[in-house]
Amino acid sequence: LTGSGKATLAVQLANREGWQIVSTDRIRERLFGDEAIQGSWFQIWAEAEQQLRAIAQIPDGKALYDATNTRRRDRRQFISLARSWGFDPIEAYWLDVPLAVCLERSQRRHRQVPVPIICKMYRQLRGGSPSLKEGFDRLIRDRFPCSPNQQSNCH
Repeated sequence: LTGSGKATLAVQLANREGWQIVSTDRIRERLFGDEAIQGSWFQIWAEAEQQLRAIAQIPDGKALYDATNTRRRDRRQFISLARSWGFDPIEAYWLDVPLAVCLERSQRRHRQVPVPIICKMYRQLRGGSPSLKEGFDRLIRDRFPCSPNQQSNCH
């Protein structure tokens, strides 16, 4: 979700592993002038696909796809395409952060995603949490550590 720490983790992993980041937020910023603007998914995906294909053409090219991917159908489609381009293995990092934490982090940013959009993404994710059955070779679920006073917001 927005505010879960995806972009921060992506940069850390890319720097450590030498991966190239394909970020839907960066694509939105370039296409629409602001990464908070959801815009046309067709345009965003076309650009992401172009970037991923370019990385796949590089010998030993490794990509990190930085996106929310709340719907199982979208994740399966991405996995299928990534495999067809030669990416292997395909690993997923699921940052399982409470909605309240994501909302609070989003409010602190200069770029605030509207609360209804974050809530919609949260419901989509809860309706179809990532699993190995989707085709991932590895799924790393990172649960947000909760302090005792946050227990009611944690799942």
